[in-house]
Amino acid sequence: MNRKKMILLTSLLVLIPMIVGLILWNKLPEEIPVHFNAAGEPDNYESKAFAVFFLPLFLWVVHLLTGFITLADPKKQNISDKIFLLILCICPLTGIFGDIVMYTNALNIPVSVNMIGNLFVSIIFIVVGNYMPKTRQNYTIGIKLPWALNDAENWNKTHRFAGIVWIICGVVLVINAFLDIIWIVPAAVAVAALLPTAYSFLLYVRKSKTEENVQDNNGEKTNL
Repeated sequence: MNRKKMILLTSLLVLIPMIVGLILWNKLPEEIPVHFNAAGEPDNYESKAFAVFFLPLFLWVVHLLTGFITLADPKKQNISDKIFLLILCICPLTGIFGDIVMYTNALNIPVSVNMIGNLFVSIIFIVVGNYMPKTRQNYTIGIKLPWALNDAENWNKTHRFAGIVWIICGVVLVINAFLDIIWIVPAAVAVAALLPTAYSFLLYVRKSKTEENVQDNNGEKTNL
């Protein structure tokens, strides 16, 4: 499928929360919770119009920007259709997740925000982690460190390692959906970001030292 068509089709999914909001309009209260604290309790409210119209439209704009910026990537030929579709699914899934959380709370339907949040983030970690090793060098998706972008070997090893780390973090978050330990989510996010970064940097340092040693040895042989 043409990638511009993929952007337009997935744009329709971003607008699902707006359609649901219009269907539920008469049942929704005038103020709807749009933010929740670490305990899963609403701590910020906005008008019904803001929740139903502004938030989906904001995500829609972000979605379009994400899609067309990806199309402008100088290394876009390295981004497969599956990876491109994965990028395009982020905003729609985020909107649907927010839709479920906001509307169920507004309608006083008993739903655990933290459980849904943990499961939502865990799905992202597991799916993205599965595709990490298949991601080739590009400027849009992946661990875009300068030494990884300049070295295909570093990029490939980093993303294989990151894939494992992200899947493990995803499984941990699935378990935490039922344990509801507050600090697990930020800890998992930190581990998923920092471990692959540190691993990539260590690969870079190790390779740099190896190349320096080779150059020194070649220089000594030349002098001899």
